[in-house]
Amino acid sequence: MVPRSGEILFSPYALGPNALKNRVVMSPMTRSRSINNIPGTLVAQYYAQRAEAGLIITEGTSPSPNGLGYARIPGLFSTDQKNGWQVVTDMVHRAGSKIFVQLMHTGRVSHPLNLPPGARVMAPSAVSAGEKMWTDQQGEQALPVPAEMSASDIDQTIVEYVKSAQLAINAGFDGVELHGANGYLIDQFLNTASNKRNDAWGGSVENRIRFAGTIAARVANAIGGDRLGIRLSPYGVFNSMQADPQIEDVYEQLAARLQELGLVYIHIVDHSSMGAPEVKPSVRDKIRSRFKGTIILSGGYNRQRAEADLAAKKGELVAFGRPFISNPKLVSLMKRGGKLVEPDFGTFYTPGEKGYTDYPVLS
Repeated sequence: MVPRSGEILFSPYALGPNALKNRVVMSPMTRSRSINNIPGTLVAQYYAQRAEAGLIITEGTSPSPNGLGYARIPGLFSTDQKNGWQVVTDMVHRAGSKIFVQLMHTGRVSHPLNLPPGARVMAPSAVSAGEKMWTDQQGEQALPVPAEMSASDIDQTIVEYVKSAQLAINAGFDGVELHGANGYLIDQFLNTASNKRNDAWGGSVENRIRFAGTIAARVANAIGGDRLGIRLSPYGVFNSMQADPQIEDVYEQLAARLQELGLVYIHIVDHSSMGAPEVKPSVRDKIRSRFKGTIILSGGYNRQRAEADLAAKKGELVAFGRPFISNPKLVSLMKRGGKLVEPDFGTFYTPGEKGYTDYPVLS
């Protein structure tokens, strides 16, 4: 049955093998509550509270010790981490939602104080993001110049993504999202602002999309392309990124490659509502024309805009970020036109339940 105009957002949707109860997606959002980089029961409670969403995508979760750039973000490369995520997925499933883990390697957006012993800050090239980052030990610190990844570093990192994706499925996740946006490692390879290489992993568009394409191919082979998506941010400026001179070619060729690999979705980030440049319609159109899977729309959406863009077939699912932080039952509130609670920005990344699991939950 075709949903009526104005009700598309709340209609079911088949995302590969995953039957979603609605088209509302909870965006991945860093919340920094995983002590020792292991998600605990507080994290599980947080996600279960928000399980009205048809699909939850977790906060960025590192597939490698080298990718734990921020304080208290979770990882997924150890047994303890896998066991912690198992509690999360069990609670979310009992609450009736599907959940994908977002695998995020921070690359150059990192500080040694946020990494475990033996881990390194690494990136495609030895180019600092030139910003500052919070560390629990010494407060704000300047980001260092990363080590340029060797060929063996790249190979090892790809292996880490695959192993982490396999752990994710073992932990009960319904799928995996690769974080290829917002200036993190995969995006660092895509963009000439951070990729100055002149080998097989840099220079031409074909070479710069190779890292993303290789990870996607290997992970799809391990867990199935119908359980794998990727997040992309054309024109993103987060973490000192810049619009690439060949941006349209980069995303058109990457979209074509992801179509060949059978990925289930591309999640397009548009941060223009937060002051970043708008993702031009020409880039969206090229991605849409080369990729035939699901498109997740993201960036400053409310119910009305979401319904309009779904009706216009700009995408099939719509992701909501900050409104989910302070409105655990966001779907119910949108359905009834209720007033949304504003989030407390001061507690976005602080440890503990304040500003995390203590927002009012409707009965």
